[in-house]
Amino acid sequence: MFVTPAYAQAAGGASGAAGLASFLPLVLIFVIMYFLMIRPQQKRVKEHRAMVEALKKGDEIVTQGGLVGKVTSVRDNELEVEIAPGVKVRVIRSTVTGLVNRTQPVAANS
Repeated sequence: MFVTPAYAQAAGGASGAAGLASFLPLVLIFVIMYFLMIRPQQKRVKEHRAMVEALKKGDEIVTQGGLVGKVTSVRDNELEVEIAPGVKVRVIRSTVTGLVNRTQPVAANS
């Protein structure tokens, strides 16, 4: 019914190499998760931040709420967007999800 002391002593502790071998799959899983999930997300955040900082008057944008409009005014943390003729709304810069049309600078005549 009870385990004899001889059986309890036979199960020795893991040696250094065996302990490292059991820890290696966890490290491998973390490395795979980093390259498949974390790194691409960081890249998307960096691209979004650059796109939002580059917004200027005349750009046509899409917001998270699905509003499509043309930027009429740019302030520190917000934009004024015309969504219909004579209808302007203020939106926070970070809610802009995409750029529909970017205005091109006017080329000088040669």
